[in-house]
Amino acid sequence: MAPTSLKIIILPLLLLAIPICLEAKPFKLKQTNIVFYMQEWESGANITSIPVAGIPKKPWATLAFGTIFAIDDALTESSDRKSAQVGRAQGIFVNTALDGTDLHLLMSLVFTNKEYNGSTLEIQGADRQFQKYREVSVVSGTGKFRFARGYATLETVYLDMPNANAILRWNVTVLSF
Repeated sequence: MAPTSLKIIILPLLLLAIPICLEAKPFKLKQTNIVFYMQEWESGANITSIPVAGIPKKPWATLAFGTIFAIDDALTESSDRKSAQVGRAQGIFVNTALDGTDLHLLMSLVFTNKEYNGSTLEIQGADRQFQKYREVSVVSGTGKFRFARGYATLETVYLDMPNANAILRWNVTVLSF
C-alpha cells in the first residue's frame, strides 16, 4: 500500500517540476584575470608580516620550519611600494617544510579598488618560495567573485633575504558567477 500512495505523491511533484526546470536559466560563468603586486615587509617602517608562533627555543623566521606569520600586506598596481593600492592580503602563512623552503598560504585577498571594492578571493596552497613561478589555489570568493574557483601564479620580483622583505607579482585567473 505504501508504494502506491508514494507514487500518487511523487507523480504530481514531478509534473510540477518540469516547467520550472524548463524555465530555469543557467548561471553564466565569467572569467576574470587580475595582476597585482603583494608588498611583504618584515622589517623597516610599516611592517606588514610578523611571526606569531613557532617551535620553542628555535628562531622564528620565514625560513624556519614551523613558524607561523600573520600578514596584512598591501596589494598594489605595480611593484613600486608607493603605487596605487588595490587591496590587502590578510591571513597567515606557515613554513611547512623541514628544510624551510616551502610555505603554506591561507589568506583573503580583500579588494579596495573601485571595480572590485568589497570583494574577496580566498587563497590556499603551497608556496614553494624558491621556484621562479608557483601556483596556489583560489578556493572561494565573495562579492564580484562569488563562488570563485581558479588559480594564482606567483613570481618573486624583489627579495631582500637579510631583512625578509619581498614583492610578489600575482597573476590571478578565476571563474565566478
